Amino acid sequence: MADPRRRLRAFIVFAAVVLAIFGARLVQIQGIQGPALARAGEASLLRTISLPALRGTITDINGVVLAQSMDAVNVTCDQTQVTNPGLEAVALSPIVGVDVATLTSRLTGVRRFAYVAKGLTPQKWLQVAALKLPGVLSERTQARFYPAGPVGANLVGFVGAAGTGLAGVEYALNAPLAGVPGSLTYERGSGGSVIATGVNQQIAAIQGVTVRLTINRDIQYMAQQAIADQVAAAQADSGTVVVMDPATGQIVAMATVPTVDSNHPGGAAASDRGNRAVSDVFEPGSTSKVMTMSAVIQERAANPLTHIVVPPTLLRGGKTFHDDIAHGTWDLTLTGVLARSSNLGTILASEKIGAATLYKYLKLFGIGESTGMNFPGESTGFIPTLTNWSRTSFPTIAFGQGLSLTAVQAASVYSTIANNGVRVAPSVIAGTTGSNGLFSPAPAATSVQVVSAATATTIRTMLESVVSDQGTAPLASIPGYRVAGKTGTANRIDSRCSCYRGYTSSFIGMAPADAPRLVVAVFLQNPRNGHFGGQLAAPVFKRVMTYALQVLGIPPTDTRRPILPITFGG
Repeated sequence: MADPRRRLRAFIVFAAVVLAIFGARLVQIQGIQGPALARAGEASLLRTISLPALRGTITDINGVVLAQSMDAVNVTCDQTQVTNPGLEAVALSPIVGVDVATLTSRLTGVRRFAYVAKGLTPQKWLQVAALKLPGVLSERTQARFYPAGPVGANLVGFVGAAGTGLAGVEYALNAPLAGVPGSLTYERGSGGSVIATGVNQQIAAIQGVTVRLTINRDIQYMAQQAIADQVAAAQADSGTVVVMDPATGQIVAMATVPTVDSNHPGGAAASDRGNRAVSDVFEPGSTSKVMTMSAVIQERAANPLTHIVVPPTLLRGGKTFHDDIAHGTWDLTLTGVLARSSNLGTILASEKIGAATLYKYLKLFGIGESTGMNFPGESTGFIPTLTNWSRTSFPTIAFGQGLSLTAVQAASVYSTIANNGVRVAPSVIAGTTGSNGLFSPAPAATSVQVVSAATATTIRTMLESVVSDQGTAPLASIPGYRVAGKTGTANRIDSRCSCYRGYTSSFIGMAPADAPRLVVAVFLQNPRNGHFGGQLAAPVFKRVMTYALQVLGIPPTDTRRPILPITFGG
């Protein structure tokens, strides 16, 4: 009897121990780990999806839309549910604009998710949905639309398939334009369906900022048309026009040809998708003489009436220099040197101040320096440091060869003269408007006094002689307005041979000359039907400047142009 009692007591003890263990474990699960386990279970049923932010709009200075995002639909499919890929492709093709063979391939297979066509308008999707094609589904998205097409496209840029900026302002300001995505967290049932009474938490997306550019769409359009027409007529490789407000540094138009349609960037060559106005560098030629003359006058080494005897040729550094046209000895004033665009006269004038002083002023005008625009692909141009000048560098740089700049830098040089000697950094961004609806103007542009107001006024008066009947650009004159400017016909560097071949033809001018409101710079690269800037670029200047003066309501000043003699004693 003792043994059965001992076994019963042992069993009772064992049972008590087991119950104690289970009890402790239950307390641990319910009291200690319970909340954590509950959260883990709940997390396994939660799903979080990203809510894309609406990309910000890009407008011109007057609020005209140049780029905007709109609701769109991607057509997708569950290939396993598509019953007849060929027939469905035939039905879809005229609506989505994709060929039947491509659509058939996208509809065929065993993937549960595949894209059929992207970026349809909601109206187009309604046409697709009405077909009730098995396996064909939809996905909400956004599409970028550029209402002006190629107008301003090289400045505005474009986005890629993922909606990220790939060029121009779209790239430079991608982060603020993109905004901040939101999120949606919801609870799913066992079958993946949304539990209506479950967790539902949403963080709203923050829309991207609206970017207001400084350009005027109408003037931009005219600039593109004018340079496109002349590029075709001159059989040139490319052309560029920059219109600038000299007082503010704001770019009113920035046109380049060939161009791109931002709605279809793949339709243009890669070289045409960038912005030549800030990326392409070239030797300016005679338009650079305004910097040399400004330095000479600022240093009081000469004045507009100073007698310059220009021989048929000059020997400098072992090289014989000559003018574009053969001539005998010219008795010119300093004004006449500029009016007739004499390389030799400019060399003689520059020797009155020396290489070091000329170099100082070229740097003050911004050559070889960043404009501060921070535009994608922007070049600083180039001027060799003074210690690296060869025996012929001084004379060639004086009349515009041996240094390089961009179209915007060249326009900035003339804007400095137009703005009484103050160089204001160029800009293309007027400001931004945030999700709060408040407009924030761009920071004020930096400025530097390059020459005195008196020197700038003198140079402007001298430049008016260029547009006279005795100068190189009478085709740039505008009835009723005083116009000042300078032609350029520079030898062009051909990268294929690292030699000079072809020309850069240019004209840069301002109006009204006595109180300049606008500067227009025109460049044609490698024209084959003519090459002189006064013949090719000056008419483009006249067309663009005349239109811009009218659009902006800038009246003539009703003052007479001072007549400065071009020949000495004349």
